[in-house]
Amino acid sequence: MESPHGAAVSAEDFGLEGPRGPVFRNVTFSAEPGALVAIEGPSGSGRTCLLLALTGRMRTTEGHAETGGLRLPKQAAAVRRIAALGPVPGVSELDPAFTVAEHLGERALLQGRYGASLRTLLRPRAERRAAAEARVDEALEAAGLDPATLPKSGRTSVRDLERLEALRLSVALALIGKPRLLAVDDTDLKLPDAERDRAWALLRSVADAGTTVLAVCSEAPENTQVVRTAPVTGERAAEEPTTAPTTDEETADAFAEAGRA
Repeated sequence: MESPHGAAVSAEDFGLEGPRGPVFRNVTFSAEPGALVAIEGPSGSGRTCLLLALTGRMRTTEGHAETGGLRLPKQAAAVRRIAALGPVPGVSELDPAFTVAEHLGERALLQGRYGASLRTLLRPRAERRAAAEARVDEALEAAGLDPATLPKSGRTSVRDLERLEALRLSVALALIGKPRLLAVDDTDLKLPDAERDRAWALLRSVADAGTTVLAVCSEAPENTQVVRTAPVTGERAAEEPTTAPTTDEETADAFAEAGRA
């Protein structure tokens, strides 16, 4: 799949203070365009909030970050235009009652209506339809998902997808817009080892094609750039910067009080 140039991502003393205390703080790192960055930490450690903050979808209170040369939190709206969300619970979840084809058709329609340039919108309808179909096919190929192999092909409901298939669909939907940055939450949640390896191979392939990838996980694989959201001990303690631990209640408060921009 032809991908746009990825977005560099960096942060300096980046943090979010919630009503009960810090959700994450002191995040400092730098990632080149096309990097695969693992945001590692246990559930409740602020990792999802950090993911949303770096994609311009949650306001922070400390330090600053840059995504694609756009400064956060000041230019959050511009960051949202170049960053796409894969699966993020409570934010960009798949509708279990929708079929695969319905999800793809809806995303292609929205992309064609709101994400296209004026020049594109003035093209003949048949040409725009063909371009949309080609974009969907490219996204599916990049995500490694062939609807024809599903139990009911494109008519398969999301509720009937395996966890890895649902991840591939979410990634494909995000890639339809050809973002410079892809953000994925809970990458390794409820996946056995073999499927976890396939999930990371998928995200690695997206990054290798040029799109920067931020992926939340409980344990990062080798050969990824790691930003941790909880303290580590022993040899790993000196490897990467960490953020302050928090609780599930503090993370929920951050969603409620800081808000998604």
